[in-house]
Amino acid sequence: MLPTGLDPDLLRAFIYVAEEQNFTRAGARVGRTQAAISMQMRKLEEMLGKTLLKRGRGEGIELTPHGQYLLDRARELLVLNDSIWSAFQAPDISGKVRLGTPDDYALQFLPEALRLFADTHPAVEVEVVCLPSTELMSRLKAGQLDLSLISEGHEAKNWPAVELIRGPLAWITSTRFSPHKLSPLPLALAEHDCIWRREALRGLNEAGRPYRIAYVSGSATGSVVPVLAGLAITCGIPNNLPAGTRPLAPGEDDLPKLPDFSVLMLKGKTPTQPVTDRLAEHIEAAARREAQAAGWRG
Repeated sequence: MLPTGLDPDLLRAFIYVAEEQNFTRAGARVGRTQAAISMQMRKLEEMLGKTLLKRGRGEGIELTPHGQYLLDRARELLVLNDSIWSAFQAPDISGKVRLGTPDDYALQFLPEALRLFADTHPAVEVEVVCLPSTELMSRLKAGQLDLSLISEGHEAKNWPAVELIRGPLAWITSTRFSPHKLSPLPLALAEHDCIWRREALRGLNEAGRPYRIAYVSGSATGSVVPVLAGLAITCGIPNNLPAGTRPLAPGEDDLPKLPDFSVLMLKGKTPTQPVTDRLAEHIEAAARREAQAAGWRG
């Protein structure tokens, strides 16, 4: 007997229930009542023959092991489903869009977004420029970019910006060596106009922790190289780290807590349209998925 097809609407509702841990809030995201969402979940469980959800404390909803198994695969399936749908529904557009990003954000947020954008808009050329946030802001002002990701704090005053994600910075050290135990603390940091560098040094100064800047790089990604060698620690996004590095737990070895960071998306003065808006939508969607997977706000 052929397997029953899984309804994408049921899977989408299931994902929202898992994320919200509440039928009512999940229903609000798709314009359905709590009762309708509850009925959808019962139908999905009957189709699969497994219990996916269980009541937690109060009105909270928790996933069973079968539910957790389905959640990861439902997300993958819906990405493909939505990509196919968009490819046939989106109007044919062509042209070129100039996208700016710091190189560390390019690795973190862009691969999936660019892949899906290319699937749905194969006639559009995307030119990616990797530079520090200060230079990217200058290019936006000069009309040399259509769209850019930058770190919060580098945006021009009164320039419209969309917050893609907000999450905690972390100290990053080696998995094989322990440079975080040295005194003075050896640091590998980006150049002087980096917000992360500024916050790291501020925290160490306030904590009275002796340090020395052992390595300076033009980017946060470049700062990871001395960390891999066990020669220094750095600070950065504690997600999707390269093998051989790990984030230090808050307070580990008396290192000061670092603040949250925010990634912003800004459009240029006169962005090429409609390609810029379409690419921005793909980047926002990819950032939301990344934030949800990491437990960040997005």
